[in-house]
Amino acid sequence: MGVVAKRSSMTFYSDGECHYSHRVRIVLAEKGVTVDIVDADGDNLPAELADLNPYNSLPTMLDRDLVLYENKVMMEYLDERFPHPPLLPVYPVARGSSRQYIYRIERDWCVLVDTITQGSNQKAVEKARKELRESLIAIAPIFAEKPFFMSDDFTLVDCCMAPILWRLEALGIDIPSTKQTKPLLTYMDTLFARESFQESLSESEQEMRSAKARV
Repeated sequence: MGVVAKRSSMTFYSDGECHYSHRVRIVLAEKGVTVDIVDADGDNLPAELADLNPYNSLPTMLDRDLVLYENKVMMEYLDERFPHPPLLPVYPVARGSSRQYIYRIERDWCVLVDTITQGSNQKAVEKARKELRESLIAIAPIFAEKPFFMSDDFTLVDCCMAPILWRLEALGIDIPSTKQTKPLLTYMDTLFARESFQESLSESEQEMRSAKARV
């Protein structure tokens, strides 16, 4: 799997099942960056990764002599290094709001996704599934206001949301089709139809939409 090559060469060590790696791959695809994607997972890490990243973790990005190993830093770095199309608003107040939305996505939803995927405690997994489902249904109407997450334009916030929403079926979460959830389901269709999103999908992620819950 690779992202369309257009601009600059770099290496991205990516876990094809991890939503944190996926969000960075979406940004790479949006920017049209030339990138060598090295697929790996926690049980099969490239030998050179320990020399590049003091935490020996995924995702990790190498751009010449620069090594980045925090996904939000990677996304903002890519947005600054390749300014077109911009994925953060121009004005400081709007940029601050976008960063706050990303923080809330991580605090409110990413932790639940991580609990489900780790699957070490079945009671905790079921609780996380219930909380994530109910939370998404509760906020569904806000997507009627703007085509993207609180924005008229596709931003880094959407890059964080898309991998979570794509994984819902694999996480064992169904979003019912109702009047309340229609804006969310429309938003999901809009995200998934983007060319950059389709280009960002790993083989594992391509299989997720047809697979039943496996966790």
